[in-house]
Amino acid sequence: MAGSARRYDPGRRDRIIDAAIRVVGARGIAGLSHRSVAAEADVPLGSTTYHFKTLDELLVAALRRANEGFAAAVAASPAVADPRAVLGEALARLLGEFLAADRGRVELEYELYLAALRRPALRPVAAEWCEAVAGALAGRTDPVTARALVAVMDGICLQVLLTGGAYDEEYARDLLDRVLAGPAAGPAAGAAAGRGPVSPPPAPRPGPR
Repeated sequence: MAGSARRYDPGRRDRIIDAAIRVVGARGIAGLSHRSVAAEADVPLGSTTYHFKTLDELLVAALRRANEGFAAAVAASPAVADPRAVLGEALARLLGEFLAADRGRVELEYELYLAALRRPALRPVAAEWCEAVAGALAGRTDPVTARALVAVMDGICLQVLLTGGAYDEEYARDLLDRVLAGPAAGPAAGAAAGRGPVSPPPAPRPGPR
């Protein structure tokens, strides 16, 4: 009986998921295996294969766990929910807070997210993230605009992470304001959203002939 009591571990599955996230953070997707996760979680190898028969199942659970961050922050944000708040401004600020809080964690989340490019099993979970953030914006805008806002925020995050640059909250707000202003958005979009005109990006410089 005592041995059975010791084996009962209702939190083991969650610890395995958290360990998988840490392994990906330290070694990348290529370093993920049932064995490496079992060692990280300090559980028998059989525990990982019992809860997750394949690596794809484990990655799906890890991605779903990682996805909770930004979607939950949008859903819980008083500024996003407040109809009197400027939505583009609120989202740009929230995105900056998300990136500043733990950039390494954000990089990890995107590594799991982008793994869906080569692992079809992850694609529905990546889509869940997009729908969760868009759903959190349902009270402030229409579904098409909400998905466009998600696409813009996703792109901004990727640009920041891939270039190693600093997050530019004003730039992010300008882009989000243009989406919110609708199809006719142009240099006057920022003014329509309560800002001054948005300067167009500089023209590309001609290359050598």
